[in-house]
Amino acid sequence: MADPDRLGTLMPLLEGVSAVCWLMGSASGETGSLAALHGPRLVSMLAKLVDTSVRGLVYEARGTVSAGFLTQGAGIVRGAGASYRMPVQVVDAEPGDMAVWLTTMRLAVKAILIA
Repeated sequence: MADPDRLGTLMPLLEGVSAVCWLMGSASGETGSLAALHGPRLVSMLAKLVDTSVRGLVYEARGTVSAGFLTQGAGIVRGAGASYRMPVQVVDAEPGDMAVWLTTMRLAVKAILIA
């Protein structure tokens, strides 16, 4: 089972994957764990994606997690996209509106795949 707190459990599952969706906007847990998911864990994962088949990443920047954490994560993702020349999409659709959220996420993944 994949555990975002232990990146070693995620990386083997990415074989043959073209787009990663970091859907942690409504993750639950202790403040320190949530800060790590949208900070250092995200930075580490993005750095490791460079050596995989993954072409890009979609980041969920809206949800129940602190807006500060989500803003930080969005900045990290945009910075990694520029640094690693990797297509990224930051989605701020409201997850409570499932139809809009799903459509927006699908479009973001499509944008990654055609980039």
